[in-house]
Amino acid sequence: MQAIQFEQAVAAILQRDKRFDPHAYFFLKDALDFTLKRIAEGNGGQARHVSGPELVTGLRDLALEQFGPMAATLMSEWGVRQCGDIGDMVFHLIEEQIFGKQESDRPEDFSGNFDLEESLRIPFIPVSRRNPSSTPTPAPSSPANPRTTQNLKNS
Repeated sequence: MQAIQFEQAVAAILQRDKRFDPHAYFFLKDALDFTLKRIAEGNGGQARHVSGPELVTGLRDLALEQFGPMAATLMSEWGVRQCGDIGDMVFHLIEEQIFGKQESDRPEDFSGNFDLEESLRIPFIPVSRRNPSSTPTPAPSSPANPRTTQNLKNS
């Protein structure tokens, strides 16, 4: 996908729906690339379709990796406050024929996976100050932390 084509698609989306900052769409594209790479690494180098929950998790992990303690603030500034917002942006890009989809893909696939804002804040709150009802969010995968979210679920 060419950068100019992507920029034009985002401009067209923003004429219809101004809820999300243009930077959110560019970050979403980066999060898709990040998630595709993660999937390929765990799948013998084979790329495959990314599900809504996988993309939401990838976006969260990339935001934590790139923006650290500012991730929640930045996502909020860009209008991305909940997992469903990511689905809305994905389907805007599908309408512009930038992202593809399978027949079974629905906007609802992105909703209710976890509390996005909380998952971007909790890793930076000292354990002694966390709400006991809060469940820590797994740390993103990185060279220093090679365990993926999938591996954490199976632990």
